[in-house]
Amino acid sequence: MTLLSSERSVARKPESRPAADGRVYGWQTPPIEVAPPSVTSAGQEAIDLAARAGLHLDPWQQHILRVGMGEQADGRWATFEVAVNVPRQNGKGGVIEARELWGLFIGGEQLILHSAHEFKTAKSAYKRIERLIRACPDLHKRVKIYRKTVGDEGIELHSGQELRFIARSKGSGRGFPGDCNILDEDMILGDDAMDALLPTMAASQDPQIWYLGSAGIGSPSVQLGRLRRRAMAAIEVGVPDPSLSYFEWSVDPHVDECPADCTAHDDVASDEAVLKSNPGVGYRLTLEKVANERSTLSAAGYARERLGVGEYPSDTADTWQVIGEDAWRALAAGDSEPEGQVSFAIDMTPERSHAAIGVAGAWRGGTHVEVVDHRPGSGWLLDRAEELHKRWKPKCWVIDGGGPAASLIEQLEKRLGVEVVQPKAREVASACGQFYDGVTDQTVSHLDQAPLATALAGAQQRPLGDAWAWARRGVNVDISPLVAVTLAKWGLGAEVEEPKDILLSVW
Repeated sequence: MTLLSSERSVARKPESRPAADGRVYGWQTPPIEVAPPSVTSAGQEAIDLAARAGLHLDPWQQHILRVGMGEQADGRWATFEVAVNVPRQNGKGGVIEARELWGLFIGGEQLILHSAHEFKTAKSAYKRIERLIRACPDLHKRVKIYRKTVGDEGIELHSGQELRFIARSKGSGRGFPGDCNILDEDMILGDDAMDALLPTMAASQDPQIWYLGSAGIGSPSVQLGRLRRRAMAAIEVGVPDPSLSYFEWSVDPHVDECPADCTAHDDVASDEAVLKSNPGVGYRLTLEKVANERSTLSAAGYARERLGVGEYPSDTADTWQVIGEDAWRALAAGDSEPEGQVSFAIDMTPERSHAAIGVAGAWRGGTHVEVVDHRPGSGWLLDRAEELHKRWKPKCWVIDGGGPAASLIEQLEKRLGVEVVQPKAREVASACGQFYDGVTDQTVSHLDQAPLATALAGAQQRPLGDAWAWARRGVNVDISPLVAVTLAKWGLGAEVEEPKDILLSVW
């Protein structure tokens, strides 16, 4: 068992391997780690098999596999649940692929189920592992079929073993008794998905479940919050959780009360903080690239996305307070797209850490809404808006004149040569009411995009006159995608001079 002090910054210094080329490496073992004891490990088999397929793993990726795939004396898994919490672009996908290759070709697991919050993420994972298998003749010849039907992607061996890829929903995974479940994007993982997936593993003789993702984003991170609390509780009492291996790369930032010479917390502006929270530095990340992020992102966004400082809901936190998750998911339509004229809207967070562009258009007697773009910062907005305006020639652009994005209105009007529609307070309330009614009446369609679902999960109502408007439940909740599509939907009915020569295209 590995247990680190609950005063995380007291942990060991970065484990950087000296390199002849002078490169600096991030910590190859995490600041937070807890795991039950094991006698042997199948991890080395997974590492070696991955190498045969052309996937050469970093030391930190190998460490996760050796510990997470630890075995008891009887050969059964030492841990039922394995959770990996690491900032984006470090290489967690390699851990997933190595684990899946082992289960499919060595471990004898009859069904491995890989799920992600978004369909495109699951599909991308399928393509990566397909390439690895095809590039290794010894593995490729054991494959009976590569299934590429949309919604039914998977790999089946002649022996009958399967690796299936699905997007999560309340019912997805139900009926599939997986020996191993891989839950990618676990920062967006709630009770519905767990209730559908976990009971299916009861019939397996030796099941294992892997959670992989980045720092918690508030209310959508229900399951990740539970796993993290269990790990921290184990560290606090010095006793391992008997069924959990948990690995987290993150920092513990200074707070206002810290003295000038504080050594118990991390300086978020330092390279040391980057190395502590990013094991991929030296392999696929560099300190120079991270420095660019630090100068562009908001303080909160940089701390979350690059340093792993997350927000985790309490075990009793309510989610989806305004619109129920089931009601929203039921309106998802993969073929939904705007027909005819569209309207766009822009919104951003009060601290200007993130911004979003939403679109709305008619579709099958109702309204299609979609998040066209959602990124950190706001410097990208004008160029992207100009691109969309030229391509779509929309009916209008909408920005709340009393909202954070109001500072862009003058620049946007000059760039596009149009007047931006600015709804009054009562019209903002009307837009929110119309959006809510559209969901209730089932006349709204969407693509089940993660930014929009996350915003809905973290949104609540604030009074606005006799009506209400969208509000954030916490400072780390970003509802700009929700506000953008709400205003875009309202813009379809706004009284504006309609442009000519409508041109539809793809984003």
